[in-house]
Amino acid sequence: MFECDCKEGHVLHHNGYSCLELNTTMEPMLRDDLEEEDILYQKDASFSAELDPGTTSQGPNLEQKVPTTEGVRHPTAAPCLLDCVAGGVCTTDQGTQRCQCPLGRAGPTCEDEVEVRSPLFSGQGWLAFPALRAAYKHVQLELEFRPEAWDGILFLTGERDDLAGDFMALLLYQGFVEFRFDCGSGVGVVRSEETVRLNQWNKLTLYRHRWDAWLQLNAGKHVQGRSKGLFSRITFREPVFIGGRGNTSGLAEKLPTERGLKGCVRHLQVNDHVYSFALAPAGDAVKGFDIEECSADECSKVPCQHGGKCLTSGESAICLCPLGFTGDLCETRLDLQVPSFNGSSYLRYPGLAGSALSWLDLIIVLKPTNQDGVILYNGHRSDGMGDFIAVYMNEGHLEFTFDLGTGAATLRSSEPVTMGDWHELRLSRSGRLAVLQVDRHPPNQILAPGAFTQLSLPLNLYIGGVPNFDMVSPKVRVRTSFVGCIQKVVINNQPLGILAEALAGVNVDNCPHPCVARPCGDHAQCVPHYEAYKCQCERHCAQSAAFIPSPIATFSGSTFLHYTDPDIVRRIVSDKVSINMRFRTNSSSGLLLWTGRRELNLPTSDFLAIGIKDGFLHLRFNLGSGEAYIISNSSRINDGHWHRMKAVRSGQEGWLTVDNGQTVSNRSPGKLKQLNTNTGLYIGGMEDLELATHHKYHRGVHGCISDLILDSDHHVQLSWSPEASDHCG
Repeated sequence: MFECDCKEGHVLHHNGYSCLELNTTMEPMLRDDLEEEDILYQKDASFSAELDPGTTSQGPNLEQKVPTTEGVRHPTAAPCLLDCVAGGVCTTDQGTQRCQCPLGRAGPTCEDEVEVRSPLFSGQGWLAFPALRAAYKHVQLELEFRPEAWDGILFLTGERDDLAGDFMALLLYQGFVEFRFDCGSGVGVVRSEETVRLNQWNKLTLYRHRWDAWLQLNAGKHVQGRSKGLFSRITFREPVFIGGRGNTSGLAEKLPTERGLKGCVRHLQVNDHVYSFALAPAGDAVKGFDIEECSADECSKVPCQHGGKCLTSGESAICLCPLGFTGDLCETRLDLQVPSFNGSSYLRYPGLAGSALSWLDLIIVLKPTNQDGVILYNGHRSDGMGDFIAVYMNEGHLEFTFDLGTGAATLRSSEPVTMGDWHELRLSRSGRLAVLQVDRHPPNQILAPGAFTQLSLPLNLYIGGVPNFDMVSPKVRVRTSFVGCIQKVVINNQPLGILAEALAGVNVDNCPHPCVARPCGDHAQCVPHYEAYKCQCERHCAQSAAFIPSPIATFSGSTFLHYTDPDIVRRIVSDKVSINMRFRTNSSSGLLLWTGRRELNLPTSDFLAIGIKDGFLHLRFNLGSGEAYIISNSSRINDGHWHRMKAVRSGQEGWLTVDNGQTVSNRSPGKLKQLNTNTGLYIGGMEDLELATHHKYHRGVHGCISDLILDSDHHVQLSWSPEASDHCG
């Protein structure tokens, strides 16, 4: 790819490859104006009949390119009755009538004069400046902005008001900055590798030279891109729009978002020109709507320390302190033990990603002091759409809402929890089925709608709150963060180091608790347990608290559970069955699950079994014409840790998955497809085990089972005993 250029005193001919000497003869046709030369160079260029021929050196008539007040969209369903003054226009926004005020005006009817030094954009407004000059080859741009939402137009200009020709656009999309530009033969895209910081000032630097562009966000990595095709120059005839689309149409075909910016801009510089945001002649702006003065500069009066970030709230400003600091200015170092959240706090962790695809087990011990607030959130998209899980307080009740992609389901605690007391929430999700239990109350369960059974959560996990509710699904019923204390979080049987594993946190303080005084000294960890604690250390260490036993079933190798319920039997012997189990064992061999025929006492009798051999889990079944044997040998499961397994039989086919690992499969021989059994369902073992299983097993499992789900929707009720807590809690 190449392009011709000319030495000083010559200009490029419109054919793109020859040069003409610039002299008095050529002056009327080719003026020494870079923008006019740019227009002559462009392919398929044509002069609009609206273009004022007397403004060659100034570009097109801006008043024709910027919408007047008559150009603002009005609702047609009902007349807008507000008496807007000073050029304000009455409009309907989400069912509410309001005045859309021109730049320099504010108030309910645009009656107030305002001076705009750092514009605040509402998401509906925009500013317009004259078209760029001498920018057809290169543009160097600096922008400082403070977004309040993940999507919005930052900068937009081009050749035509329908975006059909050349254009250049800077925008926020799903939290990332994108630069899109078209020199006339294809769009180039440059995207930041980091997301912007919401409610904080961000600095963006952009440099474009012909086909190539470089972008840097907040002193991060330089990212580079290139436009398509042979052409490398951009014609700019349209105004520069900041914060919104202005009068530009055709955005849906060229840009991923049409939303206006919500937030502030305090600095814009293009090719050494620093823009003033006031209305001309006092500033550079030629028009604007829905613009107010940004109050975020109140933060200049609040010098947050130790990396604290300033956040404005109305006319005041507060410091958001990083982990380990507190105080009005984050000036006090804090020894965090049990985190407390004040409604503006949160802790951020890596997302659950693929670890929650098929199942999720969650335990949270918390003490709320406010009846509403998000406790835990993990989503799929930064705009709140797609898969998500959320645990939150709603009118004093604990709720869990999740969406697998085909609709949300919500579980609600049967009773409101008491404020100021410790409570334990237990949650289990397997496929579409979710079960919620709070304290000792009976559990509630629900099935998610639709056919999807897996959950994808690639974004960060938040505990105690979220930085911005634009990222939270609208299906979550509260829009505030949690207020209270959280002392324990266990995800998929792995205790979360609430403070040690956090990637970041804001405004997290200490909860009043004995652990704050460090009663275990420097060589032991204080582990909170409700109002008490225990010391966890390497050597002899007294424990001052005992943990509450978990509702799980424990097996000794000779004990078992037996089910003859018709609904369970029907699911087991049907043409297709899915078995989902959570278990823990040290046994290198043993029987976990069995169903079969006993009276025939023949080795070829029908059966289905899940068991352990040499530390590996296996599924085996016989439909009457031969046995299928499937073993998951990727890792041993007799390590004393909790594991999840999913076994599926569909006709003669069988599949086995352990801990979201690789799925292994096999097929039974012959043509028989029906499982015929008459023993019901045994869990953990059975009587006369060796004889009943035709000597395939010699003992039951020694361990614990806390979950058994059939066909993704039937939760088998397991009995449990207090002695299980010492081994399986």
